[in-house]
Amino acid sequence: MDIRVVNLRDSDGLSDTRIIPFYEGIDLEEISFLEDSIEAMVSHLVRVEKFTGKYGQLESFRIPREKNPKNIILAGLGKEDELDLEKIRRLNAKAIKESQKLGAKSIKLYPFNLPASIELVDFARAVAESTLLTNYSFDKYKSDRKDSTLREFNIVYIEYDSVESLNEGVVEGTILGEFTILARNLTNEPANHMTPQILAEEAQKAGIQNGFDVEVLDESEIENLGMESFLSVGQASDNPPRFVIMRYFGNEKNKDEILGLVGKGITFDSGGLCIKPAGSMPEMKSDMAGAAAVIGAMSAISKLGVKANVVGVVAACENSISGHAYRPGDIIGSMAGKTIEVVNTDAEGRLTLADAVYYAVEKENVSRVVDIATLTGAALVALGTTTTAIVSNSDSLCSDIEKAASLSGEKVWRLPAFEEYKELLKSEIADIKNSGSRNASTITAGLFIESFTGSKPWAHLDIAGTSWADKDSDYIKKDGTGVGVRTLYHLAKASAETE
Repeated sequence: MDIRVVNLRDSDGLSDTRIIPFYEGIDLEEISFLEDSIEAMVSHLVRVEKFTGKYGQLESFRIPREKNPKNIILAGLGKEDELDLEKIRRLNAKAIKESQKLGAKSIKLYPFNLPASIELVDFARAVAESTLLTNYSFDKYKSDRKDSTLREFNIVYIEYDSVESLNEGVVEGTILGEFTILARNLTNEPANHMTPQILAEEAQKAGIQNGFDVEVLDESEIENLGMESFLSVGQASDNPPRFVIMRYFGNEKNKDEILGLVGKGITFDSGGLCIKPAGSMPEMKSDMAGAAAVIGAMSAISKLGVKANVVGVVAACENSISGHAYRPGDIIGSMAGKTIEVVNTDAEGRLTLADAVYYAVEKENVSRVVDIATLTGAALVALGTTTTAIVSNSDSLCSDIEKAASLSGEKVWRLPAFEEYKELLKSEIADIKNSGSRNASTITAGLFIESFTGSKPWAHLDIAGTSWADKDSDYIKKDGTGVGVRTLYHLAKASAETE
């Protein structure tokens, strides 16, 4: 889709559909820029209080004529002092869906006065993101798929001094939207079309297209690194594991500062011998959503030339069942040299992440590390599908993630990580066990990973609830959401700005 910035005077007849936003408590004198016939209809709807500008309210009507615009959508912004970027994304999504019902091919979004708290560049970025993500569909395997009728989206400006900021925001938002879609596509692929090998190839393809280096290690190379924890998870599958390292160095002057991003890459999770219920299986193709987020974020960071050093790591494998499967009660090793008592083979993600974060710290010398993973059902129970859980040993890093999430609109919430929780992971026969009790299981899963970070500033994002949607909601589409791409991008961008 083409997203453009156009001048009000140059845009007459450009689009078949206009979205005209209004704050609550509409001043009819502010709509004098509209054509007489449209102004009359809007005035009528306001006077009879069919449209009040309340947040999220939409009122659409068609104009019976040959020339454009043919469709008008009034969109309620609510109260000016309550408007934020996420409300803009959601409202834009609602208006786009309404325009699609009207068969719109080209949309023109009219300008309105932004609150002082919202910069033009951020507004344009949010609109571009929302536009692309709302228009998304995953239908590549449907024989009767239909392309969206929507072809272009125009953001209208009045003052010429706003053009540069608007264009900057559109470029950034378009790229972030595109790579969130990349993560959605990777997550939505069925497991027979997204094996560890294919996931590694997709990372390589992204690196070539977007300008970052990718190294892929095969099974023997993984074994040479001593990653027994990772290899144990994948040893039952006929699809061999792959270890993917993505490197981007945008700040050659400060090579000591490297942000590490580690994504869980279980391309299908049967639960292993602790097998999952049949009803839970179909969604388990999405157990690599963390890896998808890291690949998408690395693509955006590189494409937009962020002046930071970032290394992304993915340990990709399948957790399958066979005579070669690892078992509850097994004691396995790890790259860090720690022994692990396997209590539950369905607590597999943390085993792969243990070797992956240790590799990032010890071999890639990252100064801070963030892992992102569909790790625990308990995160879904605790926070639902709207909020990602954070477990961290660093107030500073956690604060940076929270700020990045506020820019992306992806909600996060920090959970406690007191020393007492670590007691639940103590093993009588090994250095650590891979699962505690049901109590605080999101926290203990994160703390298991922390024990392999070498005391580096670390944060764990549990996206078990936010990486998958059971239904459409504004610009979030059913199935894979691509969560994490934009937050990780903003985290890297902010680190570049403070160095």
